[in-house]
Amino acid sequence: MITALAGGVGAARMLRGLLAVAAPGDVTAIVNTGDDVVLHGLHVSPDLDTVTYTLAGAIDPERGWGLAGESWAAMEALERYGGNTWFRLGDRDLATHMYRTQRLSDGAPLSQVTAEIAGAWDVGARLIPMTDDRVETRVTVMGEGEIGFQEYFVGRQHGVAISAVRFAGALEARPAPGVLDAIAGATRVVICPSNPFVSIGPLLEVPGLRHAVEARRRDTVAVSPIVAGAALKGPADRMLVELGHEASVVGVARLYAPLAATLVIDDADAKLARAVEAAGIRCVVTHTVMRTPEDAAALAKVVLDA
Repeated sequence: MITALAGGVGAARMLRGLLAVAAPGDVTAIVNTGDDVVLHGLHVSPDLDTVTYTLAGAIDPERGWGLAGESWAAMEALERYGGNTWFRLGDRDLATHMYRTQRLSDGAPLSQVTAEIAGAWDVGARLIPMTDDRVETRVTVMGEGEIGFQEYFVGRQHGVAISAVRFAGALEARPAPGVLDAIAGATRVVICPSNPFVSIGPLLEVPGLRHAVEARRRDTVAVSPIVAGAALKGPADRMLVELGHEASVVGVARLYAPLAATLVIDDADAKLARAVEAAGIRCVVTHTVMRTPEDAAALAKVVLDA
């Protein structure tokens, strides 16, 4: 059994690779929900939806989020009224959020609703939100104060410097049913190439989750989201610097050494392999940029063999 800690586009592609080389029923993804937001009265779970749509083969390949072939009539109509459209929701994508919101209002926990949505898309893997409780990622903008993650990430296009990240509600949250068992029972735990602070960080803040991963350190492999000093997508490289770390695979190694025995880095960073190992984590060098499904499958095989 393979259990992956996941959040964002990189994680979705990593999971697609894992499903290409392992039986779908053997793959469980524990997915970040710190990005969740309520918009237009609807509960939106961006990371859960990105993973679901990617594994279903329905993701928009250019954006990396939302559905391929989407239409935007609802957003265009909302703009006519002067409504809030900075967070774009496509017409078919809206149905996912409407269903999730209705089921949550019926009293179903997010984990159950996630399983229903994943089943409807026939994703194969088991998807579990990190918690059924509300956790909100918030960032402190330098010289301004704290704002919600989606305002930072989407509203401001992560173009402002930050000085801190906080996970509101995390300490009161509980792991969703099956989360701790999935980690404890895995033959391989994978930390996907996600932003360490705002994709993996929220999971580790839920009580019991960090300890569960640390207890499986020997069997845990992390994949660096940083290649040649830069993030392939998103602000992970800038966040590393802004939060006092080195924007390199060595900086990632220092963050993940307590959690994982092995870090997989890209060929572009081969010269830093010794520095990675000096941080206390074994280093494996391979091609990690997943431009195609074949790239993802090849990386997944390396991760499982590491």
